[in-house]
This record gives sequence, structure tokens and C-alpha cells, in this order.
Amino acid sequence: MKNLAFIDAQNLTQGTSNAAKPWKIDLRKFRVFLREKYGVRRAFYFFGAYDKAYEKMYKFVREVGYSLVFREHAKLAKGKKKGNVDTDIVFAVMDAVYRKKIDGKVVIVSGDGDYKKMVTRLITDKKLRAIMFPSPFRSSLYNEVAAEHKVRLYTTEVRRYLELSTKK
Repeated sequence: MKNLAFIDAQNLTQGTSNAAKPWKIDLRKFRVFLREKYGVRRAFYFFGAYDKAYEKMYKFVREVGYSLVFREHAKLAKGKKKGNVDTDIVFAVMDAVYRKKIDGKVVIVSGDGDYKKMVTRLITDKKLRAIMFPSPFRSSLYNEVAAEHKVRLYTTEVRRYLELSTKK
């Protein structure tokens, strides 16, 4: 099966950097993890508004295998709004699934409760492969989701594999 991943970049970054023991995820290793362990053919990385100052980072994220998606904001609002990509992700997932643009399942990377109704629907329709939680503090709304669908990125074993090495 060819699964698709939808990643809330802000939630992933904040979930790991605001942990009791902060860490940085190695996006290259994470892309391999998604492909090899969860059959993810394409991974969409949702940022907030595009900012030219981060072009070097965007280039790297593309090079290691992600499709970048930016949130549109009015010109006057740029720099004043947070990423807030939740509705964009929900729309992209539902569009892909219900227009049959994928032949597999969905992987969501975020512990944000705003995805709860969508996750429940995907489970009902047997279209959820996994929901991945960057932080233990943002996953309580998903307690009744079956363990087979939950991936805790912050566990020692997973973190050890995905953590960006600080060795030079």
C-alpha cells in the first residue's frame, strides 16, 4: 500500500523542543522511518506562511523528501499569525481520501486535538494508518484511539532512532 503522511510542522517542532528533555528530530531519518515502517510514499510538511528568510531550511526539507505546503495569509497579517495549518491539513486529508487520490492510508503527525473528529472518521472508514504524537502533553484527547494507530515519537526507543545527532 502507498500511504500518505500529513505533518503539522509547528506541532512536531514544538512537541519535541518543549519536551521535559528537549530534542530535535532528524528530518532525514524521520522520512526514512515514515517510508520503511509505515509505507509512506509521500509526506506533506505543512508550514505556516512562507517566509523568504527560511528558504535554506525549506530547501533542505524538500531535499530530504517532503512536499512543502504553506498557509496563505493576507499580506498585512504575515508575521502576526501563527502557522495555524489545522484546517489545511484536515481539508487535504479528506480531499485525498474521499476523492480517492490515494490507494493506501493516512499518517497524521500531530497531537493537536483539532484533528480528533477527522481521526475518528478515518478510523471508522479504515483509512488511518497511524497518528504520531511528538509530545505526551498533546495527546490526551486520543486516549480511546486503539494502540495499533498510536505512535509516540517521544518514547526512548523511537526518540533514540529519530533524534538529530549533535556529534560532529
